[in-house]
Amino acid sequence: MSGRRAASTRPDLRFYMTRGQHHGKRSHGWMGIHRGHRARPLEWCAEKFIFLVSLSAILMVFLIFIFVAREAMPIFLGQMNSALVLPMIAPGDIDKLKPAELRAYLNLSEKQFAAMDKETLQSLLEVKAEAQNEIPEEFRNDPDAKLNTTEWRYMIQPRQWNGYDKPEYIWQPVGQIKKYNLVPLIVGSLKSTLIGLLFAVPLAVGAAIYVSQLARPRVREVVKPVIEMLSGIPSVVVGFFALLVMATVLQSLFGYQTRLNAFVAGIALSFAVIPLVFSIAEDALTSVPRSYTQAALALGASRWQTAWQIVLPAALPGVFAAVVLGFGRAIGETMIVLMVCSASVMSWSIFDSARSITTTIAAEMAEAVNGGPHYRILFMLGAVLFAVTFVANMIGDLVMHRLKQKLEGKR
Repeated sequence: MSGRRAASTRPDLRFYMTRGQHHGKRSHGWMGIHRGHRARPLEWCAEKFIFLVSLSAILMVFLIFIFVAREAMPIFLGQMNSALVLPMIAPGDIDKLKPAELRAYLNLSEKQFAAMDKETLQSLLEVKAEAQNEIPEEFRNDPDAKLNTTEWRYMIQPRQWNGYDKPEYIWQPVGQIKKYNLVPLIVGSLKSTLIGLLFAVPLAVGAAIYVSQLARPRVREVVKPVIEMLSGIPSVVVGFFALLVMATVLQSLFGYQTRLNAFVAGIALSFAVIPLVFSIAEDALTSVPRSYTQAALALGASRWQTAWQIVLPAALPGVFAAVVLGFGRAIGETMIVLMVCSASVMSWSIFDSARSITTTIAAEMAEAVNGGPHYRILFMLGAVLFAVTFVANMIGDLVMHRLKQKLEGKR
């Protein structure tokens, strides 16, 4: 009776409740009259602004990928020719050539070719003929000088170049005969990245387990900010430290010959990966329900057994996500690897120098001729790096979903 009497004394509330029942989802009860861009224009504008900002961020990443792919497309389609010695076309034979043949000979895009008149094209043919006549005689008889080294078979497979005893993988974009084999760059990227992960992941995950499960509150308040503060150190500072101090110390410890190598680069790279893996893994371990820990301790398990056998398996999807993000951070790092080792050497030994894809792009983009084969191949390397990171994230996402289904069961 008291409820009915209270409802009868509040006719305005009863009216709004009745109105909400009639209108259903459109008004969501009496609170529906306070929603919408007319009632709260500032909140509506803020909501739309946040949506546009997030959409613009996604759009910018997409546009960057489109730009990189567009610049690299002539390499993917086999439209570039880096041969030093080309079949020379006399300027007087311009009328005998088809437009497609002339454009391919001059390495022009369709837009550039359409904007040029006959006199300009003939001048370009004269410049091309003069450049061919200036080639030294020793290269005219060299079979390597007639190869288009931007073809995929020369960028992936080894070749016995003139002056070499056996087939070799060579990245040498300078000189008369340019060699663009990608295998040394891929091997160098994998060596430094995997060494960095092998060193960083055990330390980061172990520190995350200790901080989230075993450390006392006072220790946790000190250790966690200190580890996360490593992410604020600039990459150039880490690279400078590895170049001057770490390389000398590690060479004296292990006794290898080459002072700057992939091993030093990987160890230095781990300093950039540890904070990221630690932060995400620690959050995943902390988010495990406390009831799991309390139940294990109540059954007689020690804190170490609880951490390794209960909490870590429950947080495995989050820990795996941390490792995947650490891989993306390591393979995309430029400055540390560039300062520690930058020689393109095809070797599987971790104590030899190496050069990654990112360092190659950073070091050589300023020297590449705009629109030339070297320029296009550097953009192709950027597109490959995009694809590798995307595929790694996709595989990581699939593995995380399967781990979640295995731990939580299908719903």
